[in-house]
Amino acid sequence: MYRIVKRRQLAAEPSIVLLEVKAPNVAKKVQPGQFIIVRKDEKAERIPLTVMDFDREKGTITIVIQNVGYSSGLINEMGEGDFFQDFVGPLGVPSEIENYGTVVCIGGGLGVAPVYPIARALKEAGNKVIAVIGSKTADLLILEEEMRAISDEVVITTDDGSMGVKGFVTNGLAYILDQGIKVDACWAIGPVIMMKSVANFTRPLGIKTIVSMNPIMVDGTGMCGACRVSVGNQTKFVCVDGPEFDGHLVDFDLAMKRLAFYKDEEERAKISKTCDCGKEK
Repeated sequence: MYRIVKRRQLAAEPSIVLLEVKAPNVAKKVQPGQFIIVRKDEKAERIPLTVMDFDREKGTITIVIQNVGYSSGLINEMGEGDFFQDFVGPLGVPSEIENYGTVVCIGGGLGVAPVYPIARALKEAGNKVIAVIGSKTADLLILEEEMRAISDEVVITTDDGSMGVKGFVTNGLAYILDQGIKVDACWAIGPVIMMKSVANFTRPLGIKTIVSMNPIMVDGTGMCGACRVSVGNQTKFVCVDGPEFDGHLVDFDLAMKRLAFYKDEEERAKISKTCDCGKEK
């Protein structure tokens, strides 16, 4: 059993919470860019979550989750002292951390959480790190202080202009480039449509762009194929080949179609407050 040792509310509506979980075996091996799969209890579905932080000495893993569906809502309501039935990881391929020069780390919405350990590792590798963090409104912006602590510069964007640059994270990237800064590499993590926009923006500029995909996933070990994506016209499994890929090669339109496969079932689960997870057929 994996105990929650810390719970912190990051945003109220929709609810976004940070959970620090005791998982020493995972904390011992995890690297930036990797993910874990959690299960609240024996009847719950398995949910992949990218690691936001880790502490090897304390043996803890930090995750951030937003209340967007039935199962995420159940986890969102968990508190300190509660336990996860399963906490599997680390999974996936770690980020390629090296000294690129000047890197821009872009986090949109909940994507600020997984981009944080990558930005920190890139800074430790000697890069100049410029962070772009965005949200719909100022009230939904998360982890600003944490990103400032490990970045050389932070650019904030909000869709409604309530904080920082008005517009999307691509507007923040344009703001950086307009200053004459040469960007050698870019990480972008967030909603699929956001990552697609960033990749389309950087492609003609020739800026190396890495994205982190978070599709529907079942086993997380490459057996089921549920998490397949098309990268450079080749089928890849996010769980074992990713989650990071060259953003200029990802077929984002196909990825968005696959994410919509179970929307009807998810809506029914939210309305009925039940799901078929773990039930005998």
